[in-house]
Amino acid sequence: MDKNLNYPLRIAKSRIAGQGAYATGAIPAKKKLGNMGGEIISYREAQKRVKKQPHNVLYMVEFDHEDIALDASVNVNALRHINHSCDPNTYMRRAYRKVEFYTLRPVKKGEELTCDYGETHHDGKLPCRCGASNCRGFI
Repeated sequence: MDKNLNYPLRIAKSRIAGQGAYATGAIPAKKKLGNMGGEIISYREAQKRVKKQPHNVLYMVEFDHEDIALDASVNVNALRHINHSCDPNTYMRRAYRKVEFYTLRPVKKGEELTCDYGETHHDGKLPCRCGASNCRGFI
């Protein structure tokens, strides 16, 4: 198991988008799943790399009030495959140059892990495919 993960996860096709991260066993509420793998880079370097990535597959997390980002296309782990949902079962915390994921509620074995991405570079223009009853329609 990856040293940055506290629970084993598997990657498989997602009904939401591309690949998803799935729990291989039950995970209790309010537990840290782990730290997203990646490389801390400057915001300027992040902008350069984003232009080289496919538009629909971005693995970049910016840190608020700092001039840095985490490029999760480098030194990857399963957490980079957590897809967006308007009714998520995890949340992301950006602190201390790390991107951490925690469960919001108990997660069942085989359940896809999801997170509400909040504000993104898509500026609310990317159609959301989460399928949640409270779906906002766009990311």
